[in-house]
Amino acid sequence: MIAPRPSGRATRIFCALLTLGVVLQTSGTAVAAGQDSERPLIFGFLPIVSPERLVRRFEPLVDHLAETLGVPVVLETAPGYAEFVRRTQEEKRYDFLFTAPHFYYLAQREAGYRVVARVDGPLMKAVIVARRDGEIAAPGDLCGRRISTPDALALGTLLVRQRLVDAGCDPDGDTTLVATPSHNASLYSAYRGASDAAGLMTTPLARADPNVTVEMRIVAETQSTPNMPFSVAPWVGAPRAEAFAGALVALSATGKGLALLEHLSWPGFTRTGAEEYDVFERFSTVVADQ
Repeated sequence: MIAPRPSGRATRIFCALLTLGVVLQTSGTAVAAGQDSERPLIFGFLPIVSPERLVRRFEPLVDHLAETLGVPVVLETAPGYAEFVRRTQEEKRYDFLFTAPHFYYLAQREAGYRVVARVDGPLMKAVIVARRDGEIAAPGDLCGRRISTPDALALGTLLVRQRLVDAGCDPDGDTTLVATPSHNASLYSAYRGASDAAGLMTTPLARADPNVTVEMRIVAETQSTPNMPFSVAPWVGAPRAEAFAGALVALSATGKGLALLEHLSWPGFTRTGAEEYDVFERFSTVVADQ
C-alpha cells in the first residue's frame, strides 16, 4: 500500500537523470519563487536504484518531512556512487543525507555530518549466491570464479570482498569481481550464467523474483553491519536536526506514518549516534582507493 501524499505539499523533487541533463519534479503544488522565507533543504539520496524508482519510493517521505518541518525539501541524487560521495564530501551539497553506512562514516569524518536516526531494522549483511544446478556449493568453491557484484563502492561489494578473502580467495587476483549496475543486475548475471556467482545484500535478494531465487542457493554469508543512517550537515542547527529526527521516529505512532513505512518497506526509525558506525573505519581506505 502506497502512503497517501500530504495535501498542499511544498516539495520539489529534483532527481538526477543528470547524465541526460533531465530534472524530474513531483506532481502537485510547486514552491513559488520567493514564497518561502527559507531556501529549500536538499535531501541527498544515495542512488541505490534508478532515479525513477528512487523518486517513487522516497517521494512520500520527502513530502511528509516538508510538511512536518514547514519548509520545502528537495530530493536529489547523483549519477553514481562515486559522484554522490564527491558531492557529499567536497561540495557539501546536502542538508539531509541518506547514504550507506560506510559512506556515512566518511561523510562524518570528511565533511562533519552527524547521524540522528537510522532504520530500526535488523543488522544488514550480504550473501553470495550461485545456481543450484552448478558446481559452487561452498565458500572455497568461489576461488578462481567470476562473481558479479553491485557498484564497486557498494557496501555489499566490500562485504563480499572481505568474505572472499576470509575464504582464501584473492578478489584482486584469481577471483574476479564484475561490477553491475545494481543488486538485481548482479543476481540476474549469475542466474543467466554470465557470472559464476553473485554478491548482493539480503534485502534486495528477498525482494527479487521468486522464479529466480528458487534456482539459486546461498553459498556464503558476510559479517553483519548497522542499518541505514540518516544524518544532517554540520550547518543544520540543533533545533532543525531534532525536528528531522523526531519526524522520522514519530512515523510509527500514527496510521498515516505506518502507511508511509509500509510503502518504504521499513519497520520504522530509531535514534542512534556516530559511534555505532565506527566499525566502518576499516573500509575507508578501500573506498578512497577506488
